[in-house]
Amino acid sequence: MSALPDVSIVVVSYDSGADLAVSLSAAAGQEGVASEILVVENGDPAVSRELAAAHGARFLPQPENRGFAGGANAGIAASAGRYVLTLNPDCRLSPDFCAALVRRLDDAADAGSASGKLFRAEGAELSPAAVLDSTGIVFTAAGRHFDRDSGGADSADGAREREIAGVTGAAGFYRRAALDSVRISTGWFDEDFFLYREDADLALRLRAAGWRCLYVPEAVAWHRRASLPDRRGGMSPVANYHSVKNRFLLRINNAPVPEFRRVPTLLRDLVVLAACVTVEPSSLRAFSWLARNRRRLLGKRREIAATSRRGAAPSGRGTASKPSGDGGKPSGDAGKPSGDGGKPSGDGGKPSRTSR
Repeated sequence: MSALPDVSIVVVSYDSGADLAVSLSAAAGQEGVASEILVVENGDPAVSRELAAAHGARFLPQPENRGFAGGANAGIAASAGRYVLTLNPDCRLSPDFCAALVRRLDDAADAGSASGKLFRAEGAELSPAAVLDSTGIVFTAAGRHFDRDSGGADSADGAREREIAGVTGAAGFYRRAALDSVRISTGWFDEDFFLYREDADLALRLRAAGWRCLYVPEAVAWHRRASLPDRRGGMSPVANYHSVKNRFLLRINNAPVPEFRRVPTLLRDLVVLAACVTVEPSSLRAFSWLARNRRRLLGKRREIAATSRRGAAPSGRGTASKPSGDGGKPSGDAGKPSGDGGKPSGDGGKPSRTSR
């Protein structure tokens, strides 16, 4: 056993006691690696504190709901592993999940992150289902992003390792050096996102800095996904607000300037705005939030561009193009997220137990 863990498993909970018993048991049963488990509780610590102690995990209760991004950052800050695994409470790992990813990334110095093969899980026991949940993130030409192979069946092609665009935060495996190389004033995960799309943002920032991302099919897990595009009508107003806000925030952080003028992107923007006006008026405040914070967000964009220009990956073999050339030093107002980007209101911010 090494002095420092190979992997720090960070579980972000929001009153997720019903799932933690299963997910923590699987996390504690990882074989072939030295690991530590950190449970970050954004809600009531009463149940999760006992479950964390029962599984030998460190417990990090938060004074307020910091969302997935803030909770993950709290866990990363308190951890010591060479690699970090962000793990949803509704995700169950196979016993060699971490070992498979450690072996692969130890042999690929320019890989900053990796995804295993995630299947869907069912019920309170997170029982395995045959349907795939995610084999990483894919980005479209219109600026949207989806989980690769989500809802599909496993196939022979799914047994092939490949380079992908990014990993879902439900079971996201990251090299600590890669995370540190793209850390910005709002954290490793950008806390302006609070909930949803923060994993896609981190994927784009890692690619821009030259880090590769690998799909490693030998690492298998099961995830009971609560949030899917066709379930939007059943999501809380808080969740939908962050989803709309973060769609534009993702582009502000990462997209080249021409992307803001592309016709498919503009048409999609109009569709989103029209939907907010007609059927989802609670999400209109996303646009006022973006307007109020525009100067700080542009300063953060320059900060992100500066991290990509440093070219942190060891071999410089990253395939992503650089962000637009609006560089320069980060401005003084690029720091902390604004107050209303954080706490949800009304329903206590419990849209989907922080599921990706």
